[in-house]
Amino acid sequence: MGRAFEVRKESMAKTAAERSKIYSKYGKEIYMAAKSGVPDPEINVELKRVIERAKKDQVTNEVINRAIQKAKGGEVENYTNIRYEGFGPDNSLLIIDCLTDNTNRSLSDVRTVFNKFDCKLGVSGSVMHQFYHRSYFELDISEDQLLEILLENDVNVIDIESDNGTAFIYGEPEEYGNIRDVLLEHKLEIIKDEITFIPISGVVIKEEEKLENFEKLILALEDLEDVVNVYHNIIVE
Repeated sequence: MGRAFEVRKESMAKTAAERSKIYSKYGKEIYMAAKSGVPDPEINVELKRVIERAKKDQVTNEVINRAIQKAKGGEVENYTNIRYEGFGPDNSLLIIDCLTDNTNRSLSDVRTVFNKFDCKLGVSGSVMHQFYHRSYFELDISEDQLLEILLENDVNVIDIESDNGTAFIYGEPEEYGNIRDVLLEHKLEIIKDEITFIPISGVVIKEEEKLENFEKLILALEDLEDVVNVYHNIIVE
């Protein structure tokens, strides 16, 4: 399938304002995950997944626990999941997932970023059909070893790829928990795991200047208050 281009963030220093935005975004996600099921990550798979992502992004335990306690305490915050689709530079396609308490603000903010980079928002369904919705896992193990483990445990996956000792698993979104449980039972270290959108076909931006502009577009979208995830079809060759 190929792996999506990762925006280069290593050189970006995390300011207090940027950290606050990250905390706010994860706080909303954790609250919603806890509110939609049992507020216990050992039982609620979605809550556990969000918490693990939050920890990888250096969100403090205080922020995580506060969001869970808010859900336990019955506090009501009305957030809506909303998805935007759009067209970026060099035939790139984008899916933007938001979690918001103000859909008018979300639409205005996303549209402003698209206009700034001379890109265009599309109607619902204009981009989605160009992506697979998949659970995704990345880990350091040979493909043969991984395949043996999955077969022994009767795990249902769609595809397995490997590259220089790193294996990549693609499965249906509803199989995320089953796949993850088997990997952890065999004490395999998971480098990355998520439920994501994988482009059916990708675009390569070869000019460095255009690539930098694309990175700025993605970072600008991710910096918006209500944006949770941004998916696209730019692929590493």
